Amino acid sequence: MRLGSFSSVLALCVCLSGNGCSKGITRSTVAFVLLVRGDAVFGNAERNDFQPVTSKSKIRVGDIVRTSDGASINLALIPGAFVQLSGNSEIKIEKLTLTKDGNDTAEHILDREAWIRLNRGRIVCSFSQSDKTASEFGITTGQITLRPDSDCLFSVWTDGTTSRATCGRGEVSASADVQPPLKIAAGYFSQRPTASKEPIAASSDARAQMDITIALNAERELMDQAAGW
Repeated sequence: MRLGSFSSVLALCVCLSGNGCSKGITRSTVAFVLLVRGDAVFGNAERNDFQPVTSKSKIRVGDIVRTSDGASINLALIPGAFVQLSGNSEIKIEKLTLTKDGNDTAEHILDREAWIRLNRGRIVCSFSQSDKTASEFGITTGQITLRPDSDCLFSVWTDGTTSRATCGRGEVSASADVQPPLKIAAGYFSQRPTASKEPIAASSDARAQMDITIALNAERELMDQAAGW
């Protein structure tokens, strides 16, 4: 009995010492293009190295994505996180990682993370949390940071000085540097900067109502394409 107990303790110590019993392997991944309409480009802004977005494009961490007037792009970021970028918009891919239990391609995913910065325009985000995989997903602008609190659908718009986040389904958490976080429930929106300390009903604002309409239409398309992806 003592020998068995000692062996168990020894095995636990070895596992915790950094030999990798429970440590996953984290790698950067790419965003996949589900659909592109109109003219859009992606690439490195510092080198001014841009190329047209096609269905075969692989958009990587650090890349800028820009859409022209009337264009749109549907992207799969990580499993469960899908976005639609509207026309006259720009995003930067800040983080895309998957952590797997081991080095084999068939091993289970332990964690997934995606972060995007919206520099201008509008992005619609559809997020679904896996029961077996931890996920972190967020959208930032110059005024606000959005994180899903549950399976949700939300829209973010910014012109660089003002940002508006509108929730169409579920709940999303909105935070800013100088204000405490807000919980934005379905049918509500928050704008930064603003004097309001609470989310506002979308029914009271024509722009927020349009946000929800656009988000619901985008989600139908994203989910159809996600099923094939």
